[in-house]
Amino acid sequence: MNADDSDVLSRARVATRLPAQDLDRARRFYSERLGLEPVDERPGGLLYRCGGAEFVVFQSTGSSPGTFTQMAWEVDDIETAVSRLGRRGVVFEEVDVPGFRTRDGIAEITGNYPSKNARGERGAWFRDSEGNLLGIGQPVR
Repeated sequence: MNADDSDVLSRARVATRLPAQDLDRARRFYSERLGLEPVDERPGGLLYRCGGAEFVVFQSTGSSPGTFTQMAWEVDDIETAVSRLGRRGVVFEEVDVPGFRTRDGIAEITGNYPSKNARGERGAWFRDSEGNLLGIGQPVR
């Protein structure tokens, strides 16, 4: 690899892809529950933009195992986000395992990436209509 090739991905935008077995159902969930509308679409795919990033929900015969966070939003006020989404019918996961527990859908996470200039993070997780596990995070400064 030469020097011109070494940064080909570091300069590229990242775009998440989330599978949907029922694209119409997914569109309704993202609209009614999350308040998001696709900015573009093509047969079998819906393109969304949030805060300068993109993600696609695409028609798939496969499904997500929903065992890990596939995409997350970083917010300034997680309580407000959880409350507003809860009023729209979003159901947040409750977790209670050694070293990790949610209270009212929100977990306190120790440590954070030094580049975020935070001492920790608060997180909450929910599933979309297709079983994809999505998260919301707020750095703790």
